[in-house]
Amino acid sequence: LSIQKARALLQAVQGDRLQALYEVALMLGLRQSEVPGLQWRDIDFDAGTLRVARSLQRYGGEYHLDEPKTARSRRTLGVPEPLLVSLRRHRANQLAERLSAGPLWNGDEWGDLVFATSTGSPLDGSSMVTKRFQVLVARAGLPHMTFHELRHGAATLMLALGTDPRTIMETLGHSQISTTMNV
Repeated sequence: LSIQKARALLQAVQGDRLQALYEVALMLGLRQSEVPGLQWRDIDFDAGTLRVARSLQRYGGEYHLDEPKTARSRRTLGVPEPLLVSLRRHRANQLAERLSAGPLWNGDEWGDLVFATSTGSPLDGSSMVTKRFQVLVARAGLPHMTFHELRHGAATLMLALGTDPRTIMETLGHSQISTTMNV
């Protein structure tokens, strides 16, 4: 993603229920399984950090919160202030959904996921995240792209903004600098 295309995409996600999810993926380069695995306890608003401690996987017909892909994938990232603002807004919206759901809310059994359905259940990656992403990409007037391209886009944008390649490597959770530079 170029800076212009990233801006167009960020404009297209404005006001979407999952706006903060797409912003986290683009600004921090999290893997598609890492974003829905975030729990509110992973975000420290005072310190401005986000901890990647688990990923959401679906196998055996059920959702599972698993350890991240590699040891390097477990990481704590600085969160830009605009993203913290978006996450605060998302949290307020989610609390309203929780109140509206009442006894149907089942988010507690999932550790209070940052990105969940309106009743607190895990988001289905393909139907709830990827398909919606395709609609937003089209709204932005961009060519088809996969959700994973947000991760690559994050790396490209960080490099374009002058971020040190080693910092990009650590942000993405890569084990080798060559992987980062190839992306």
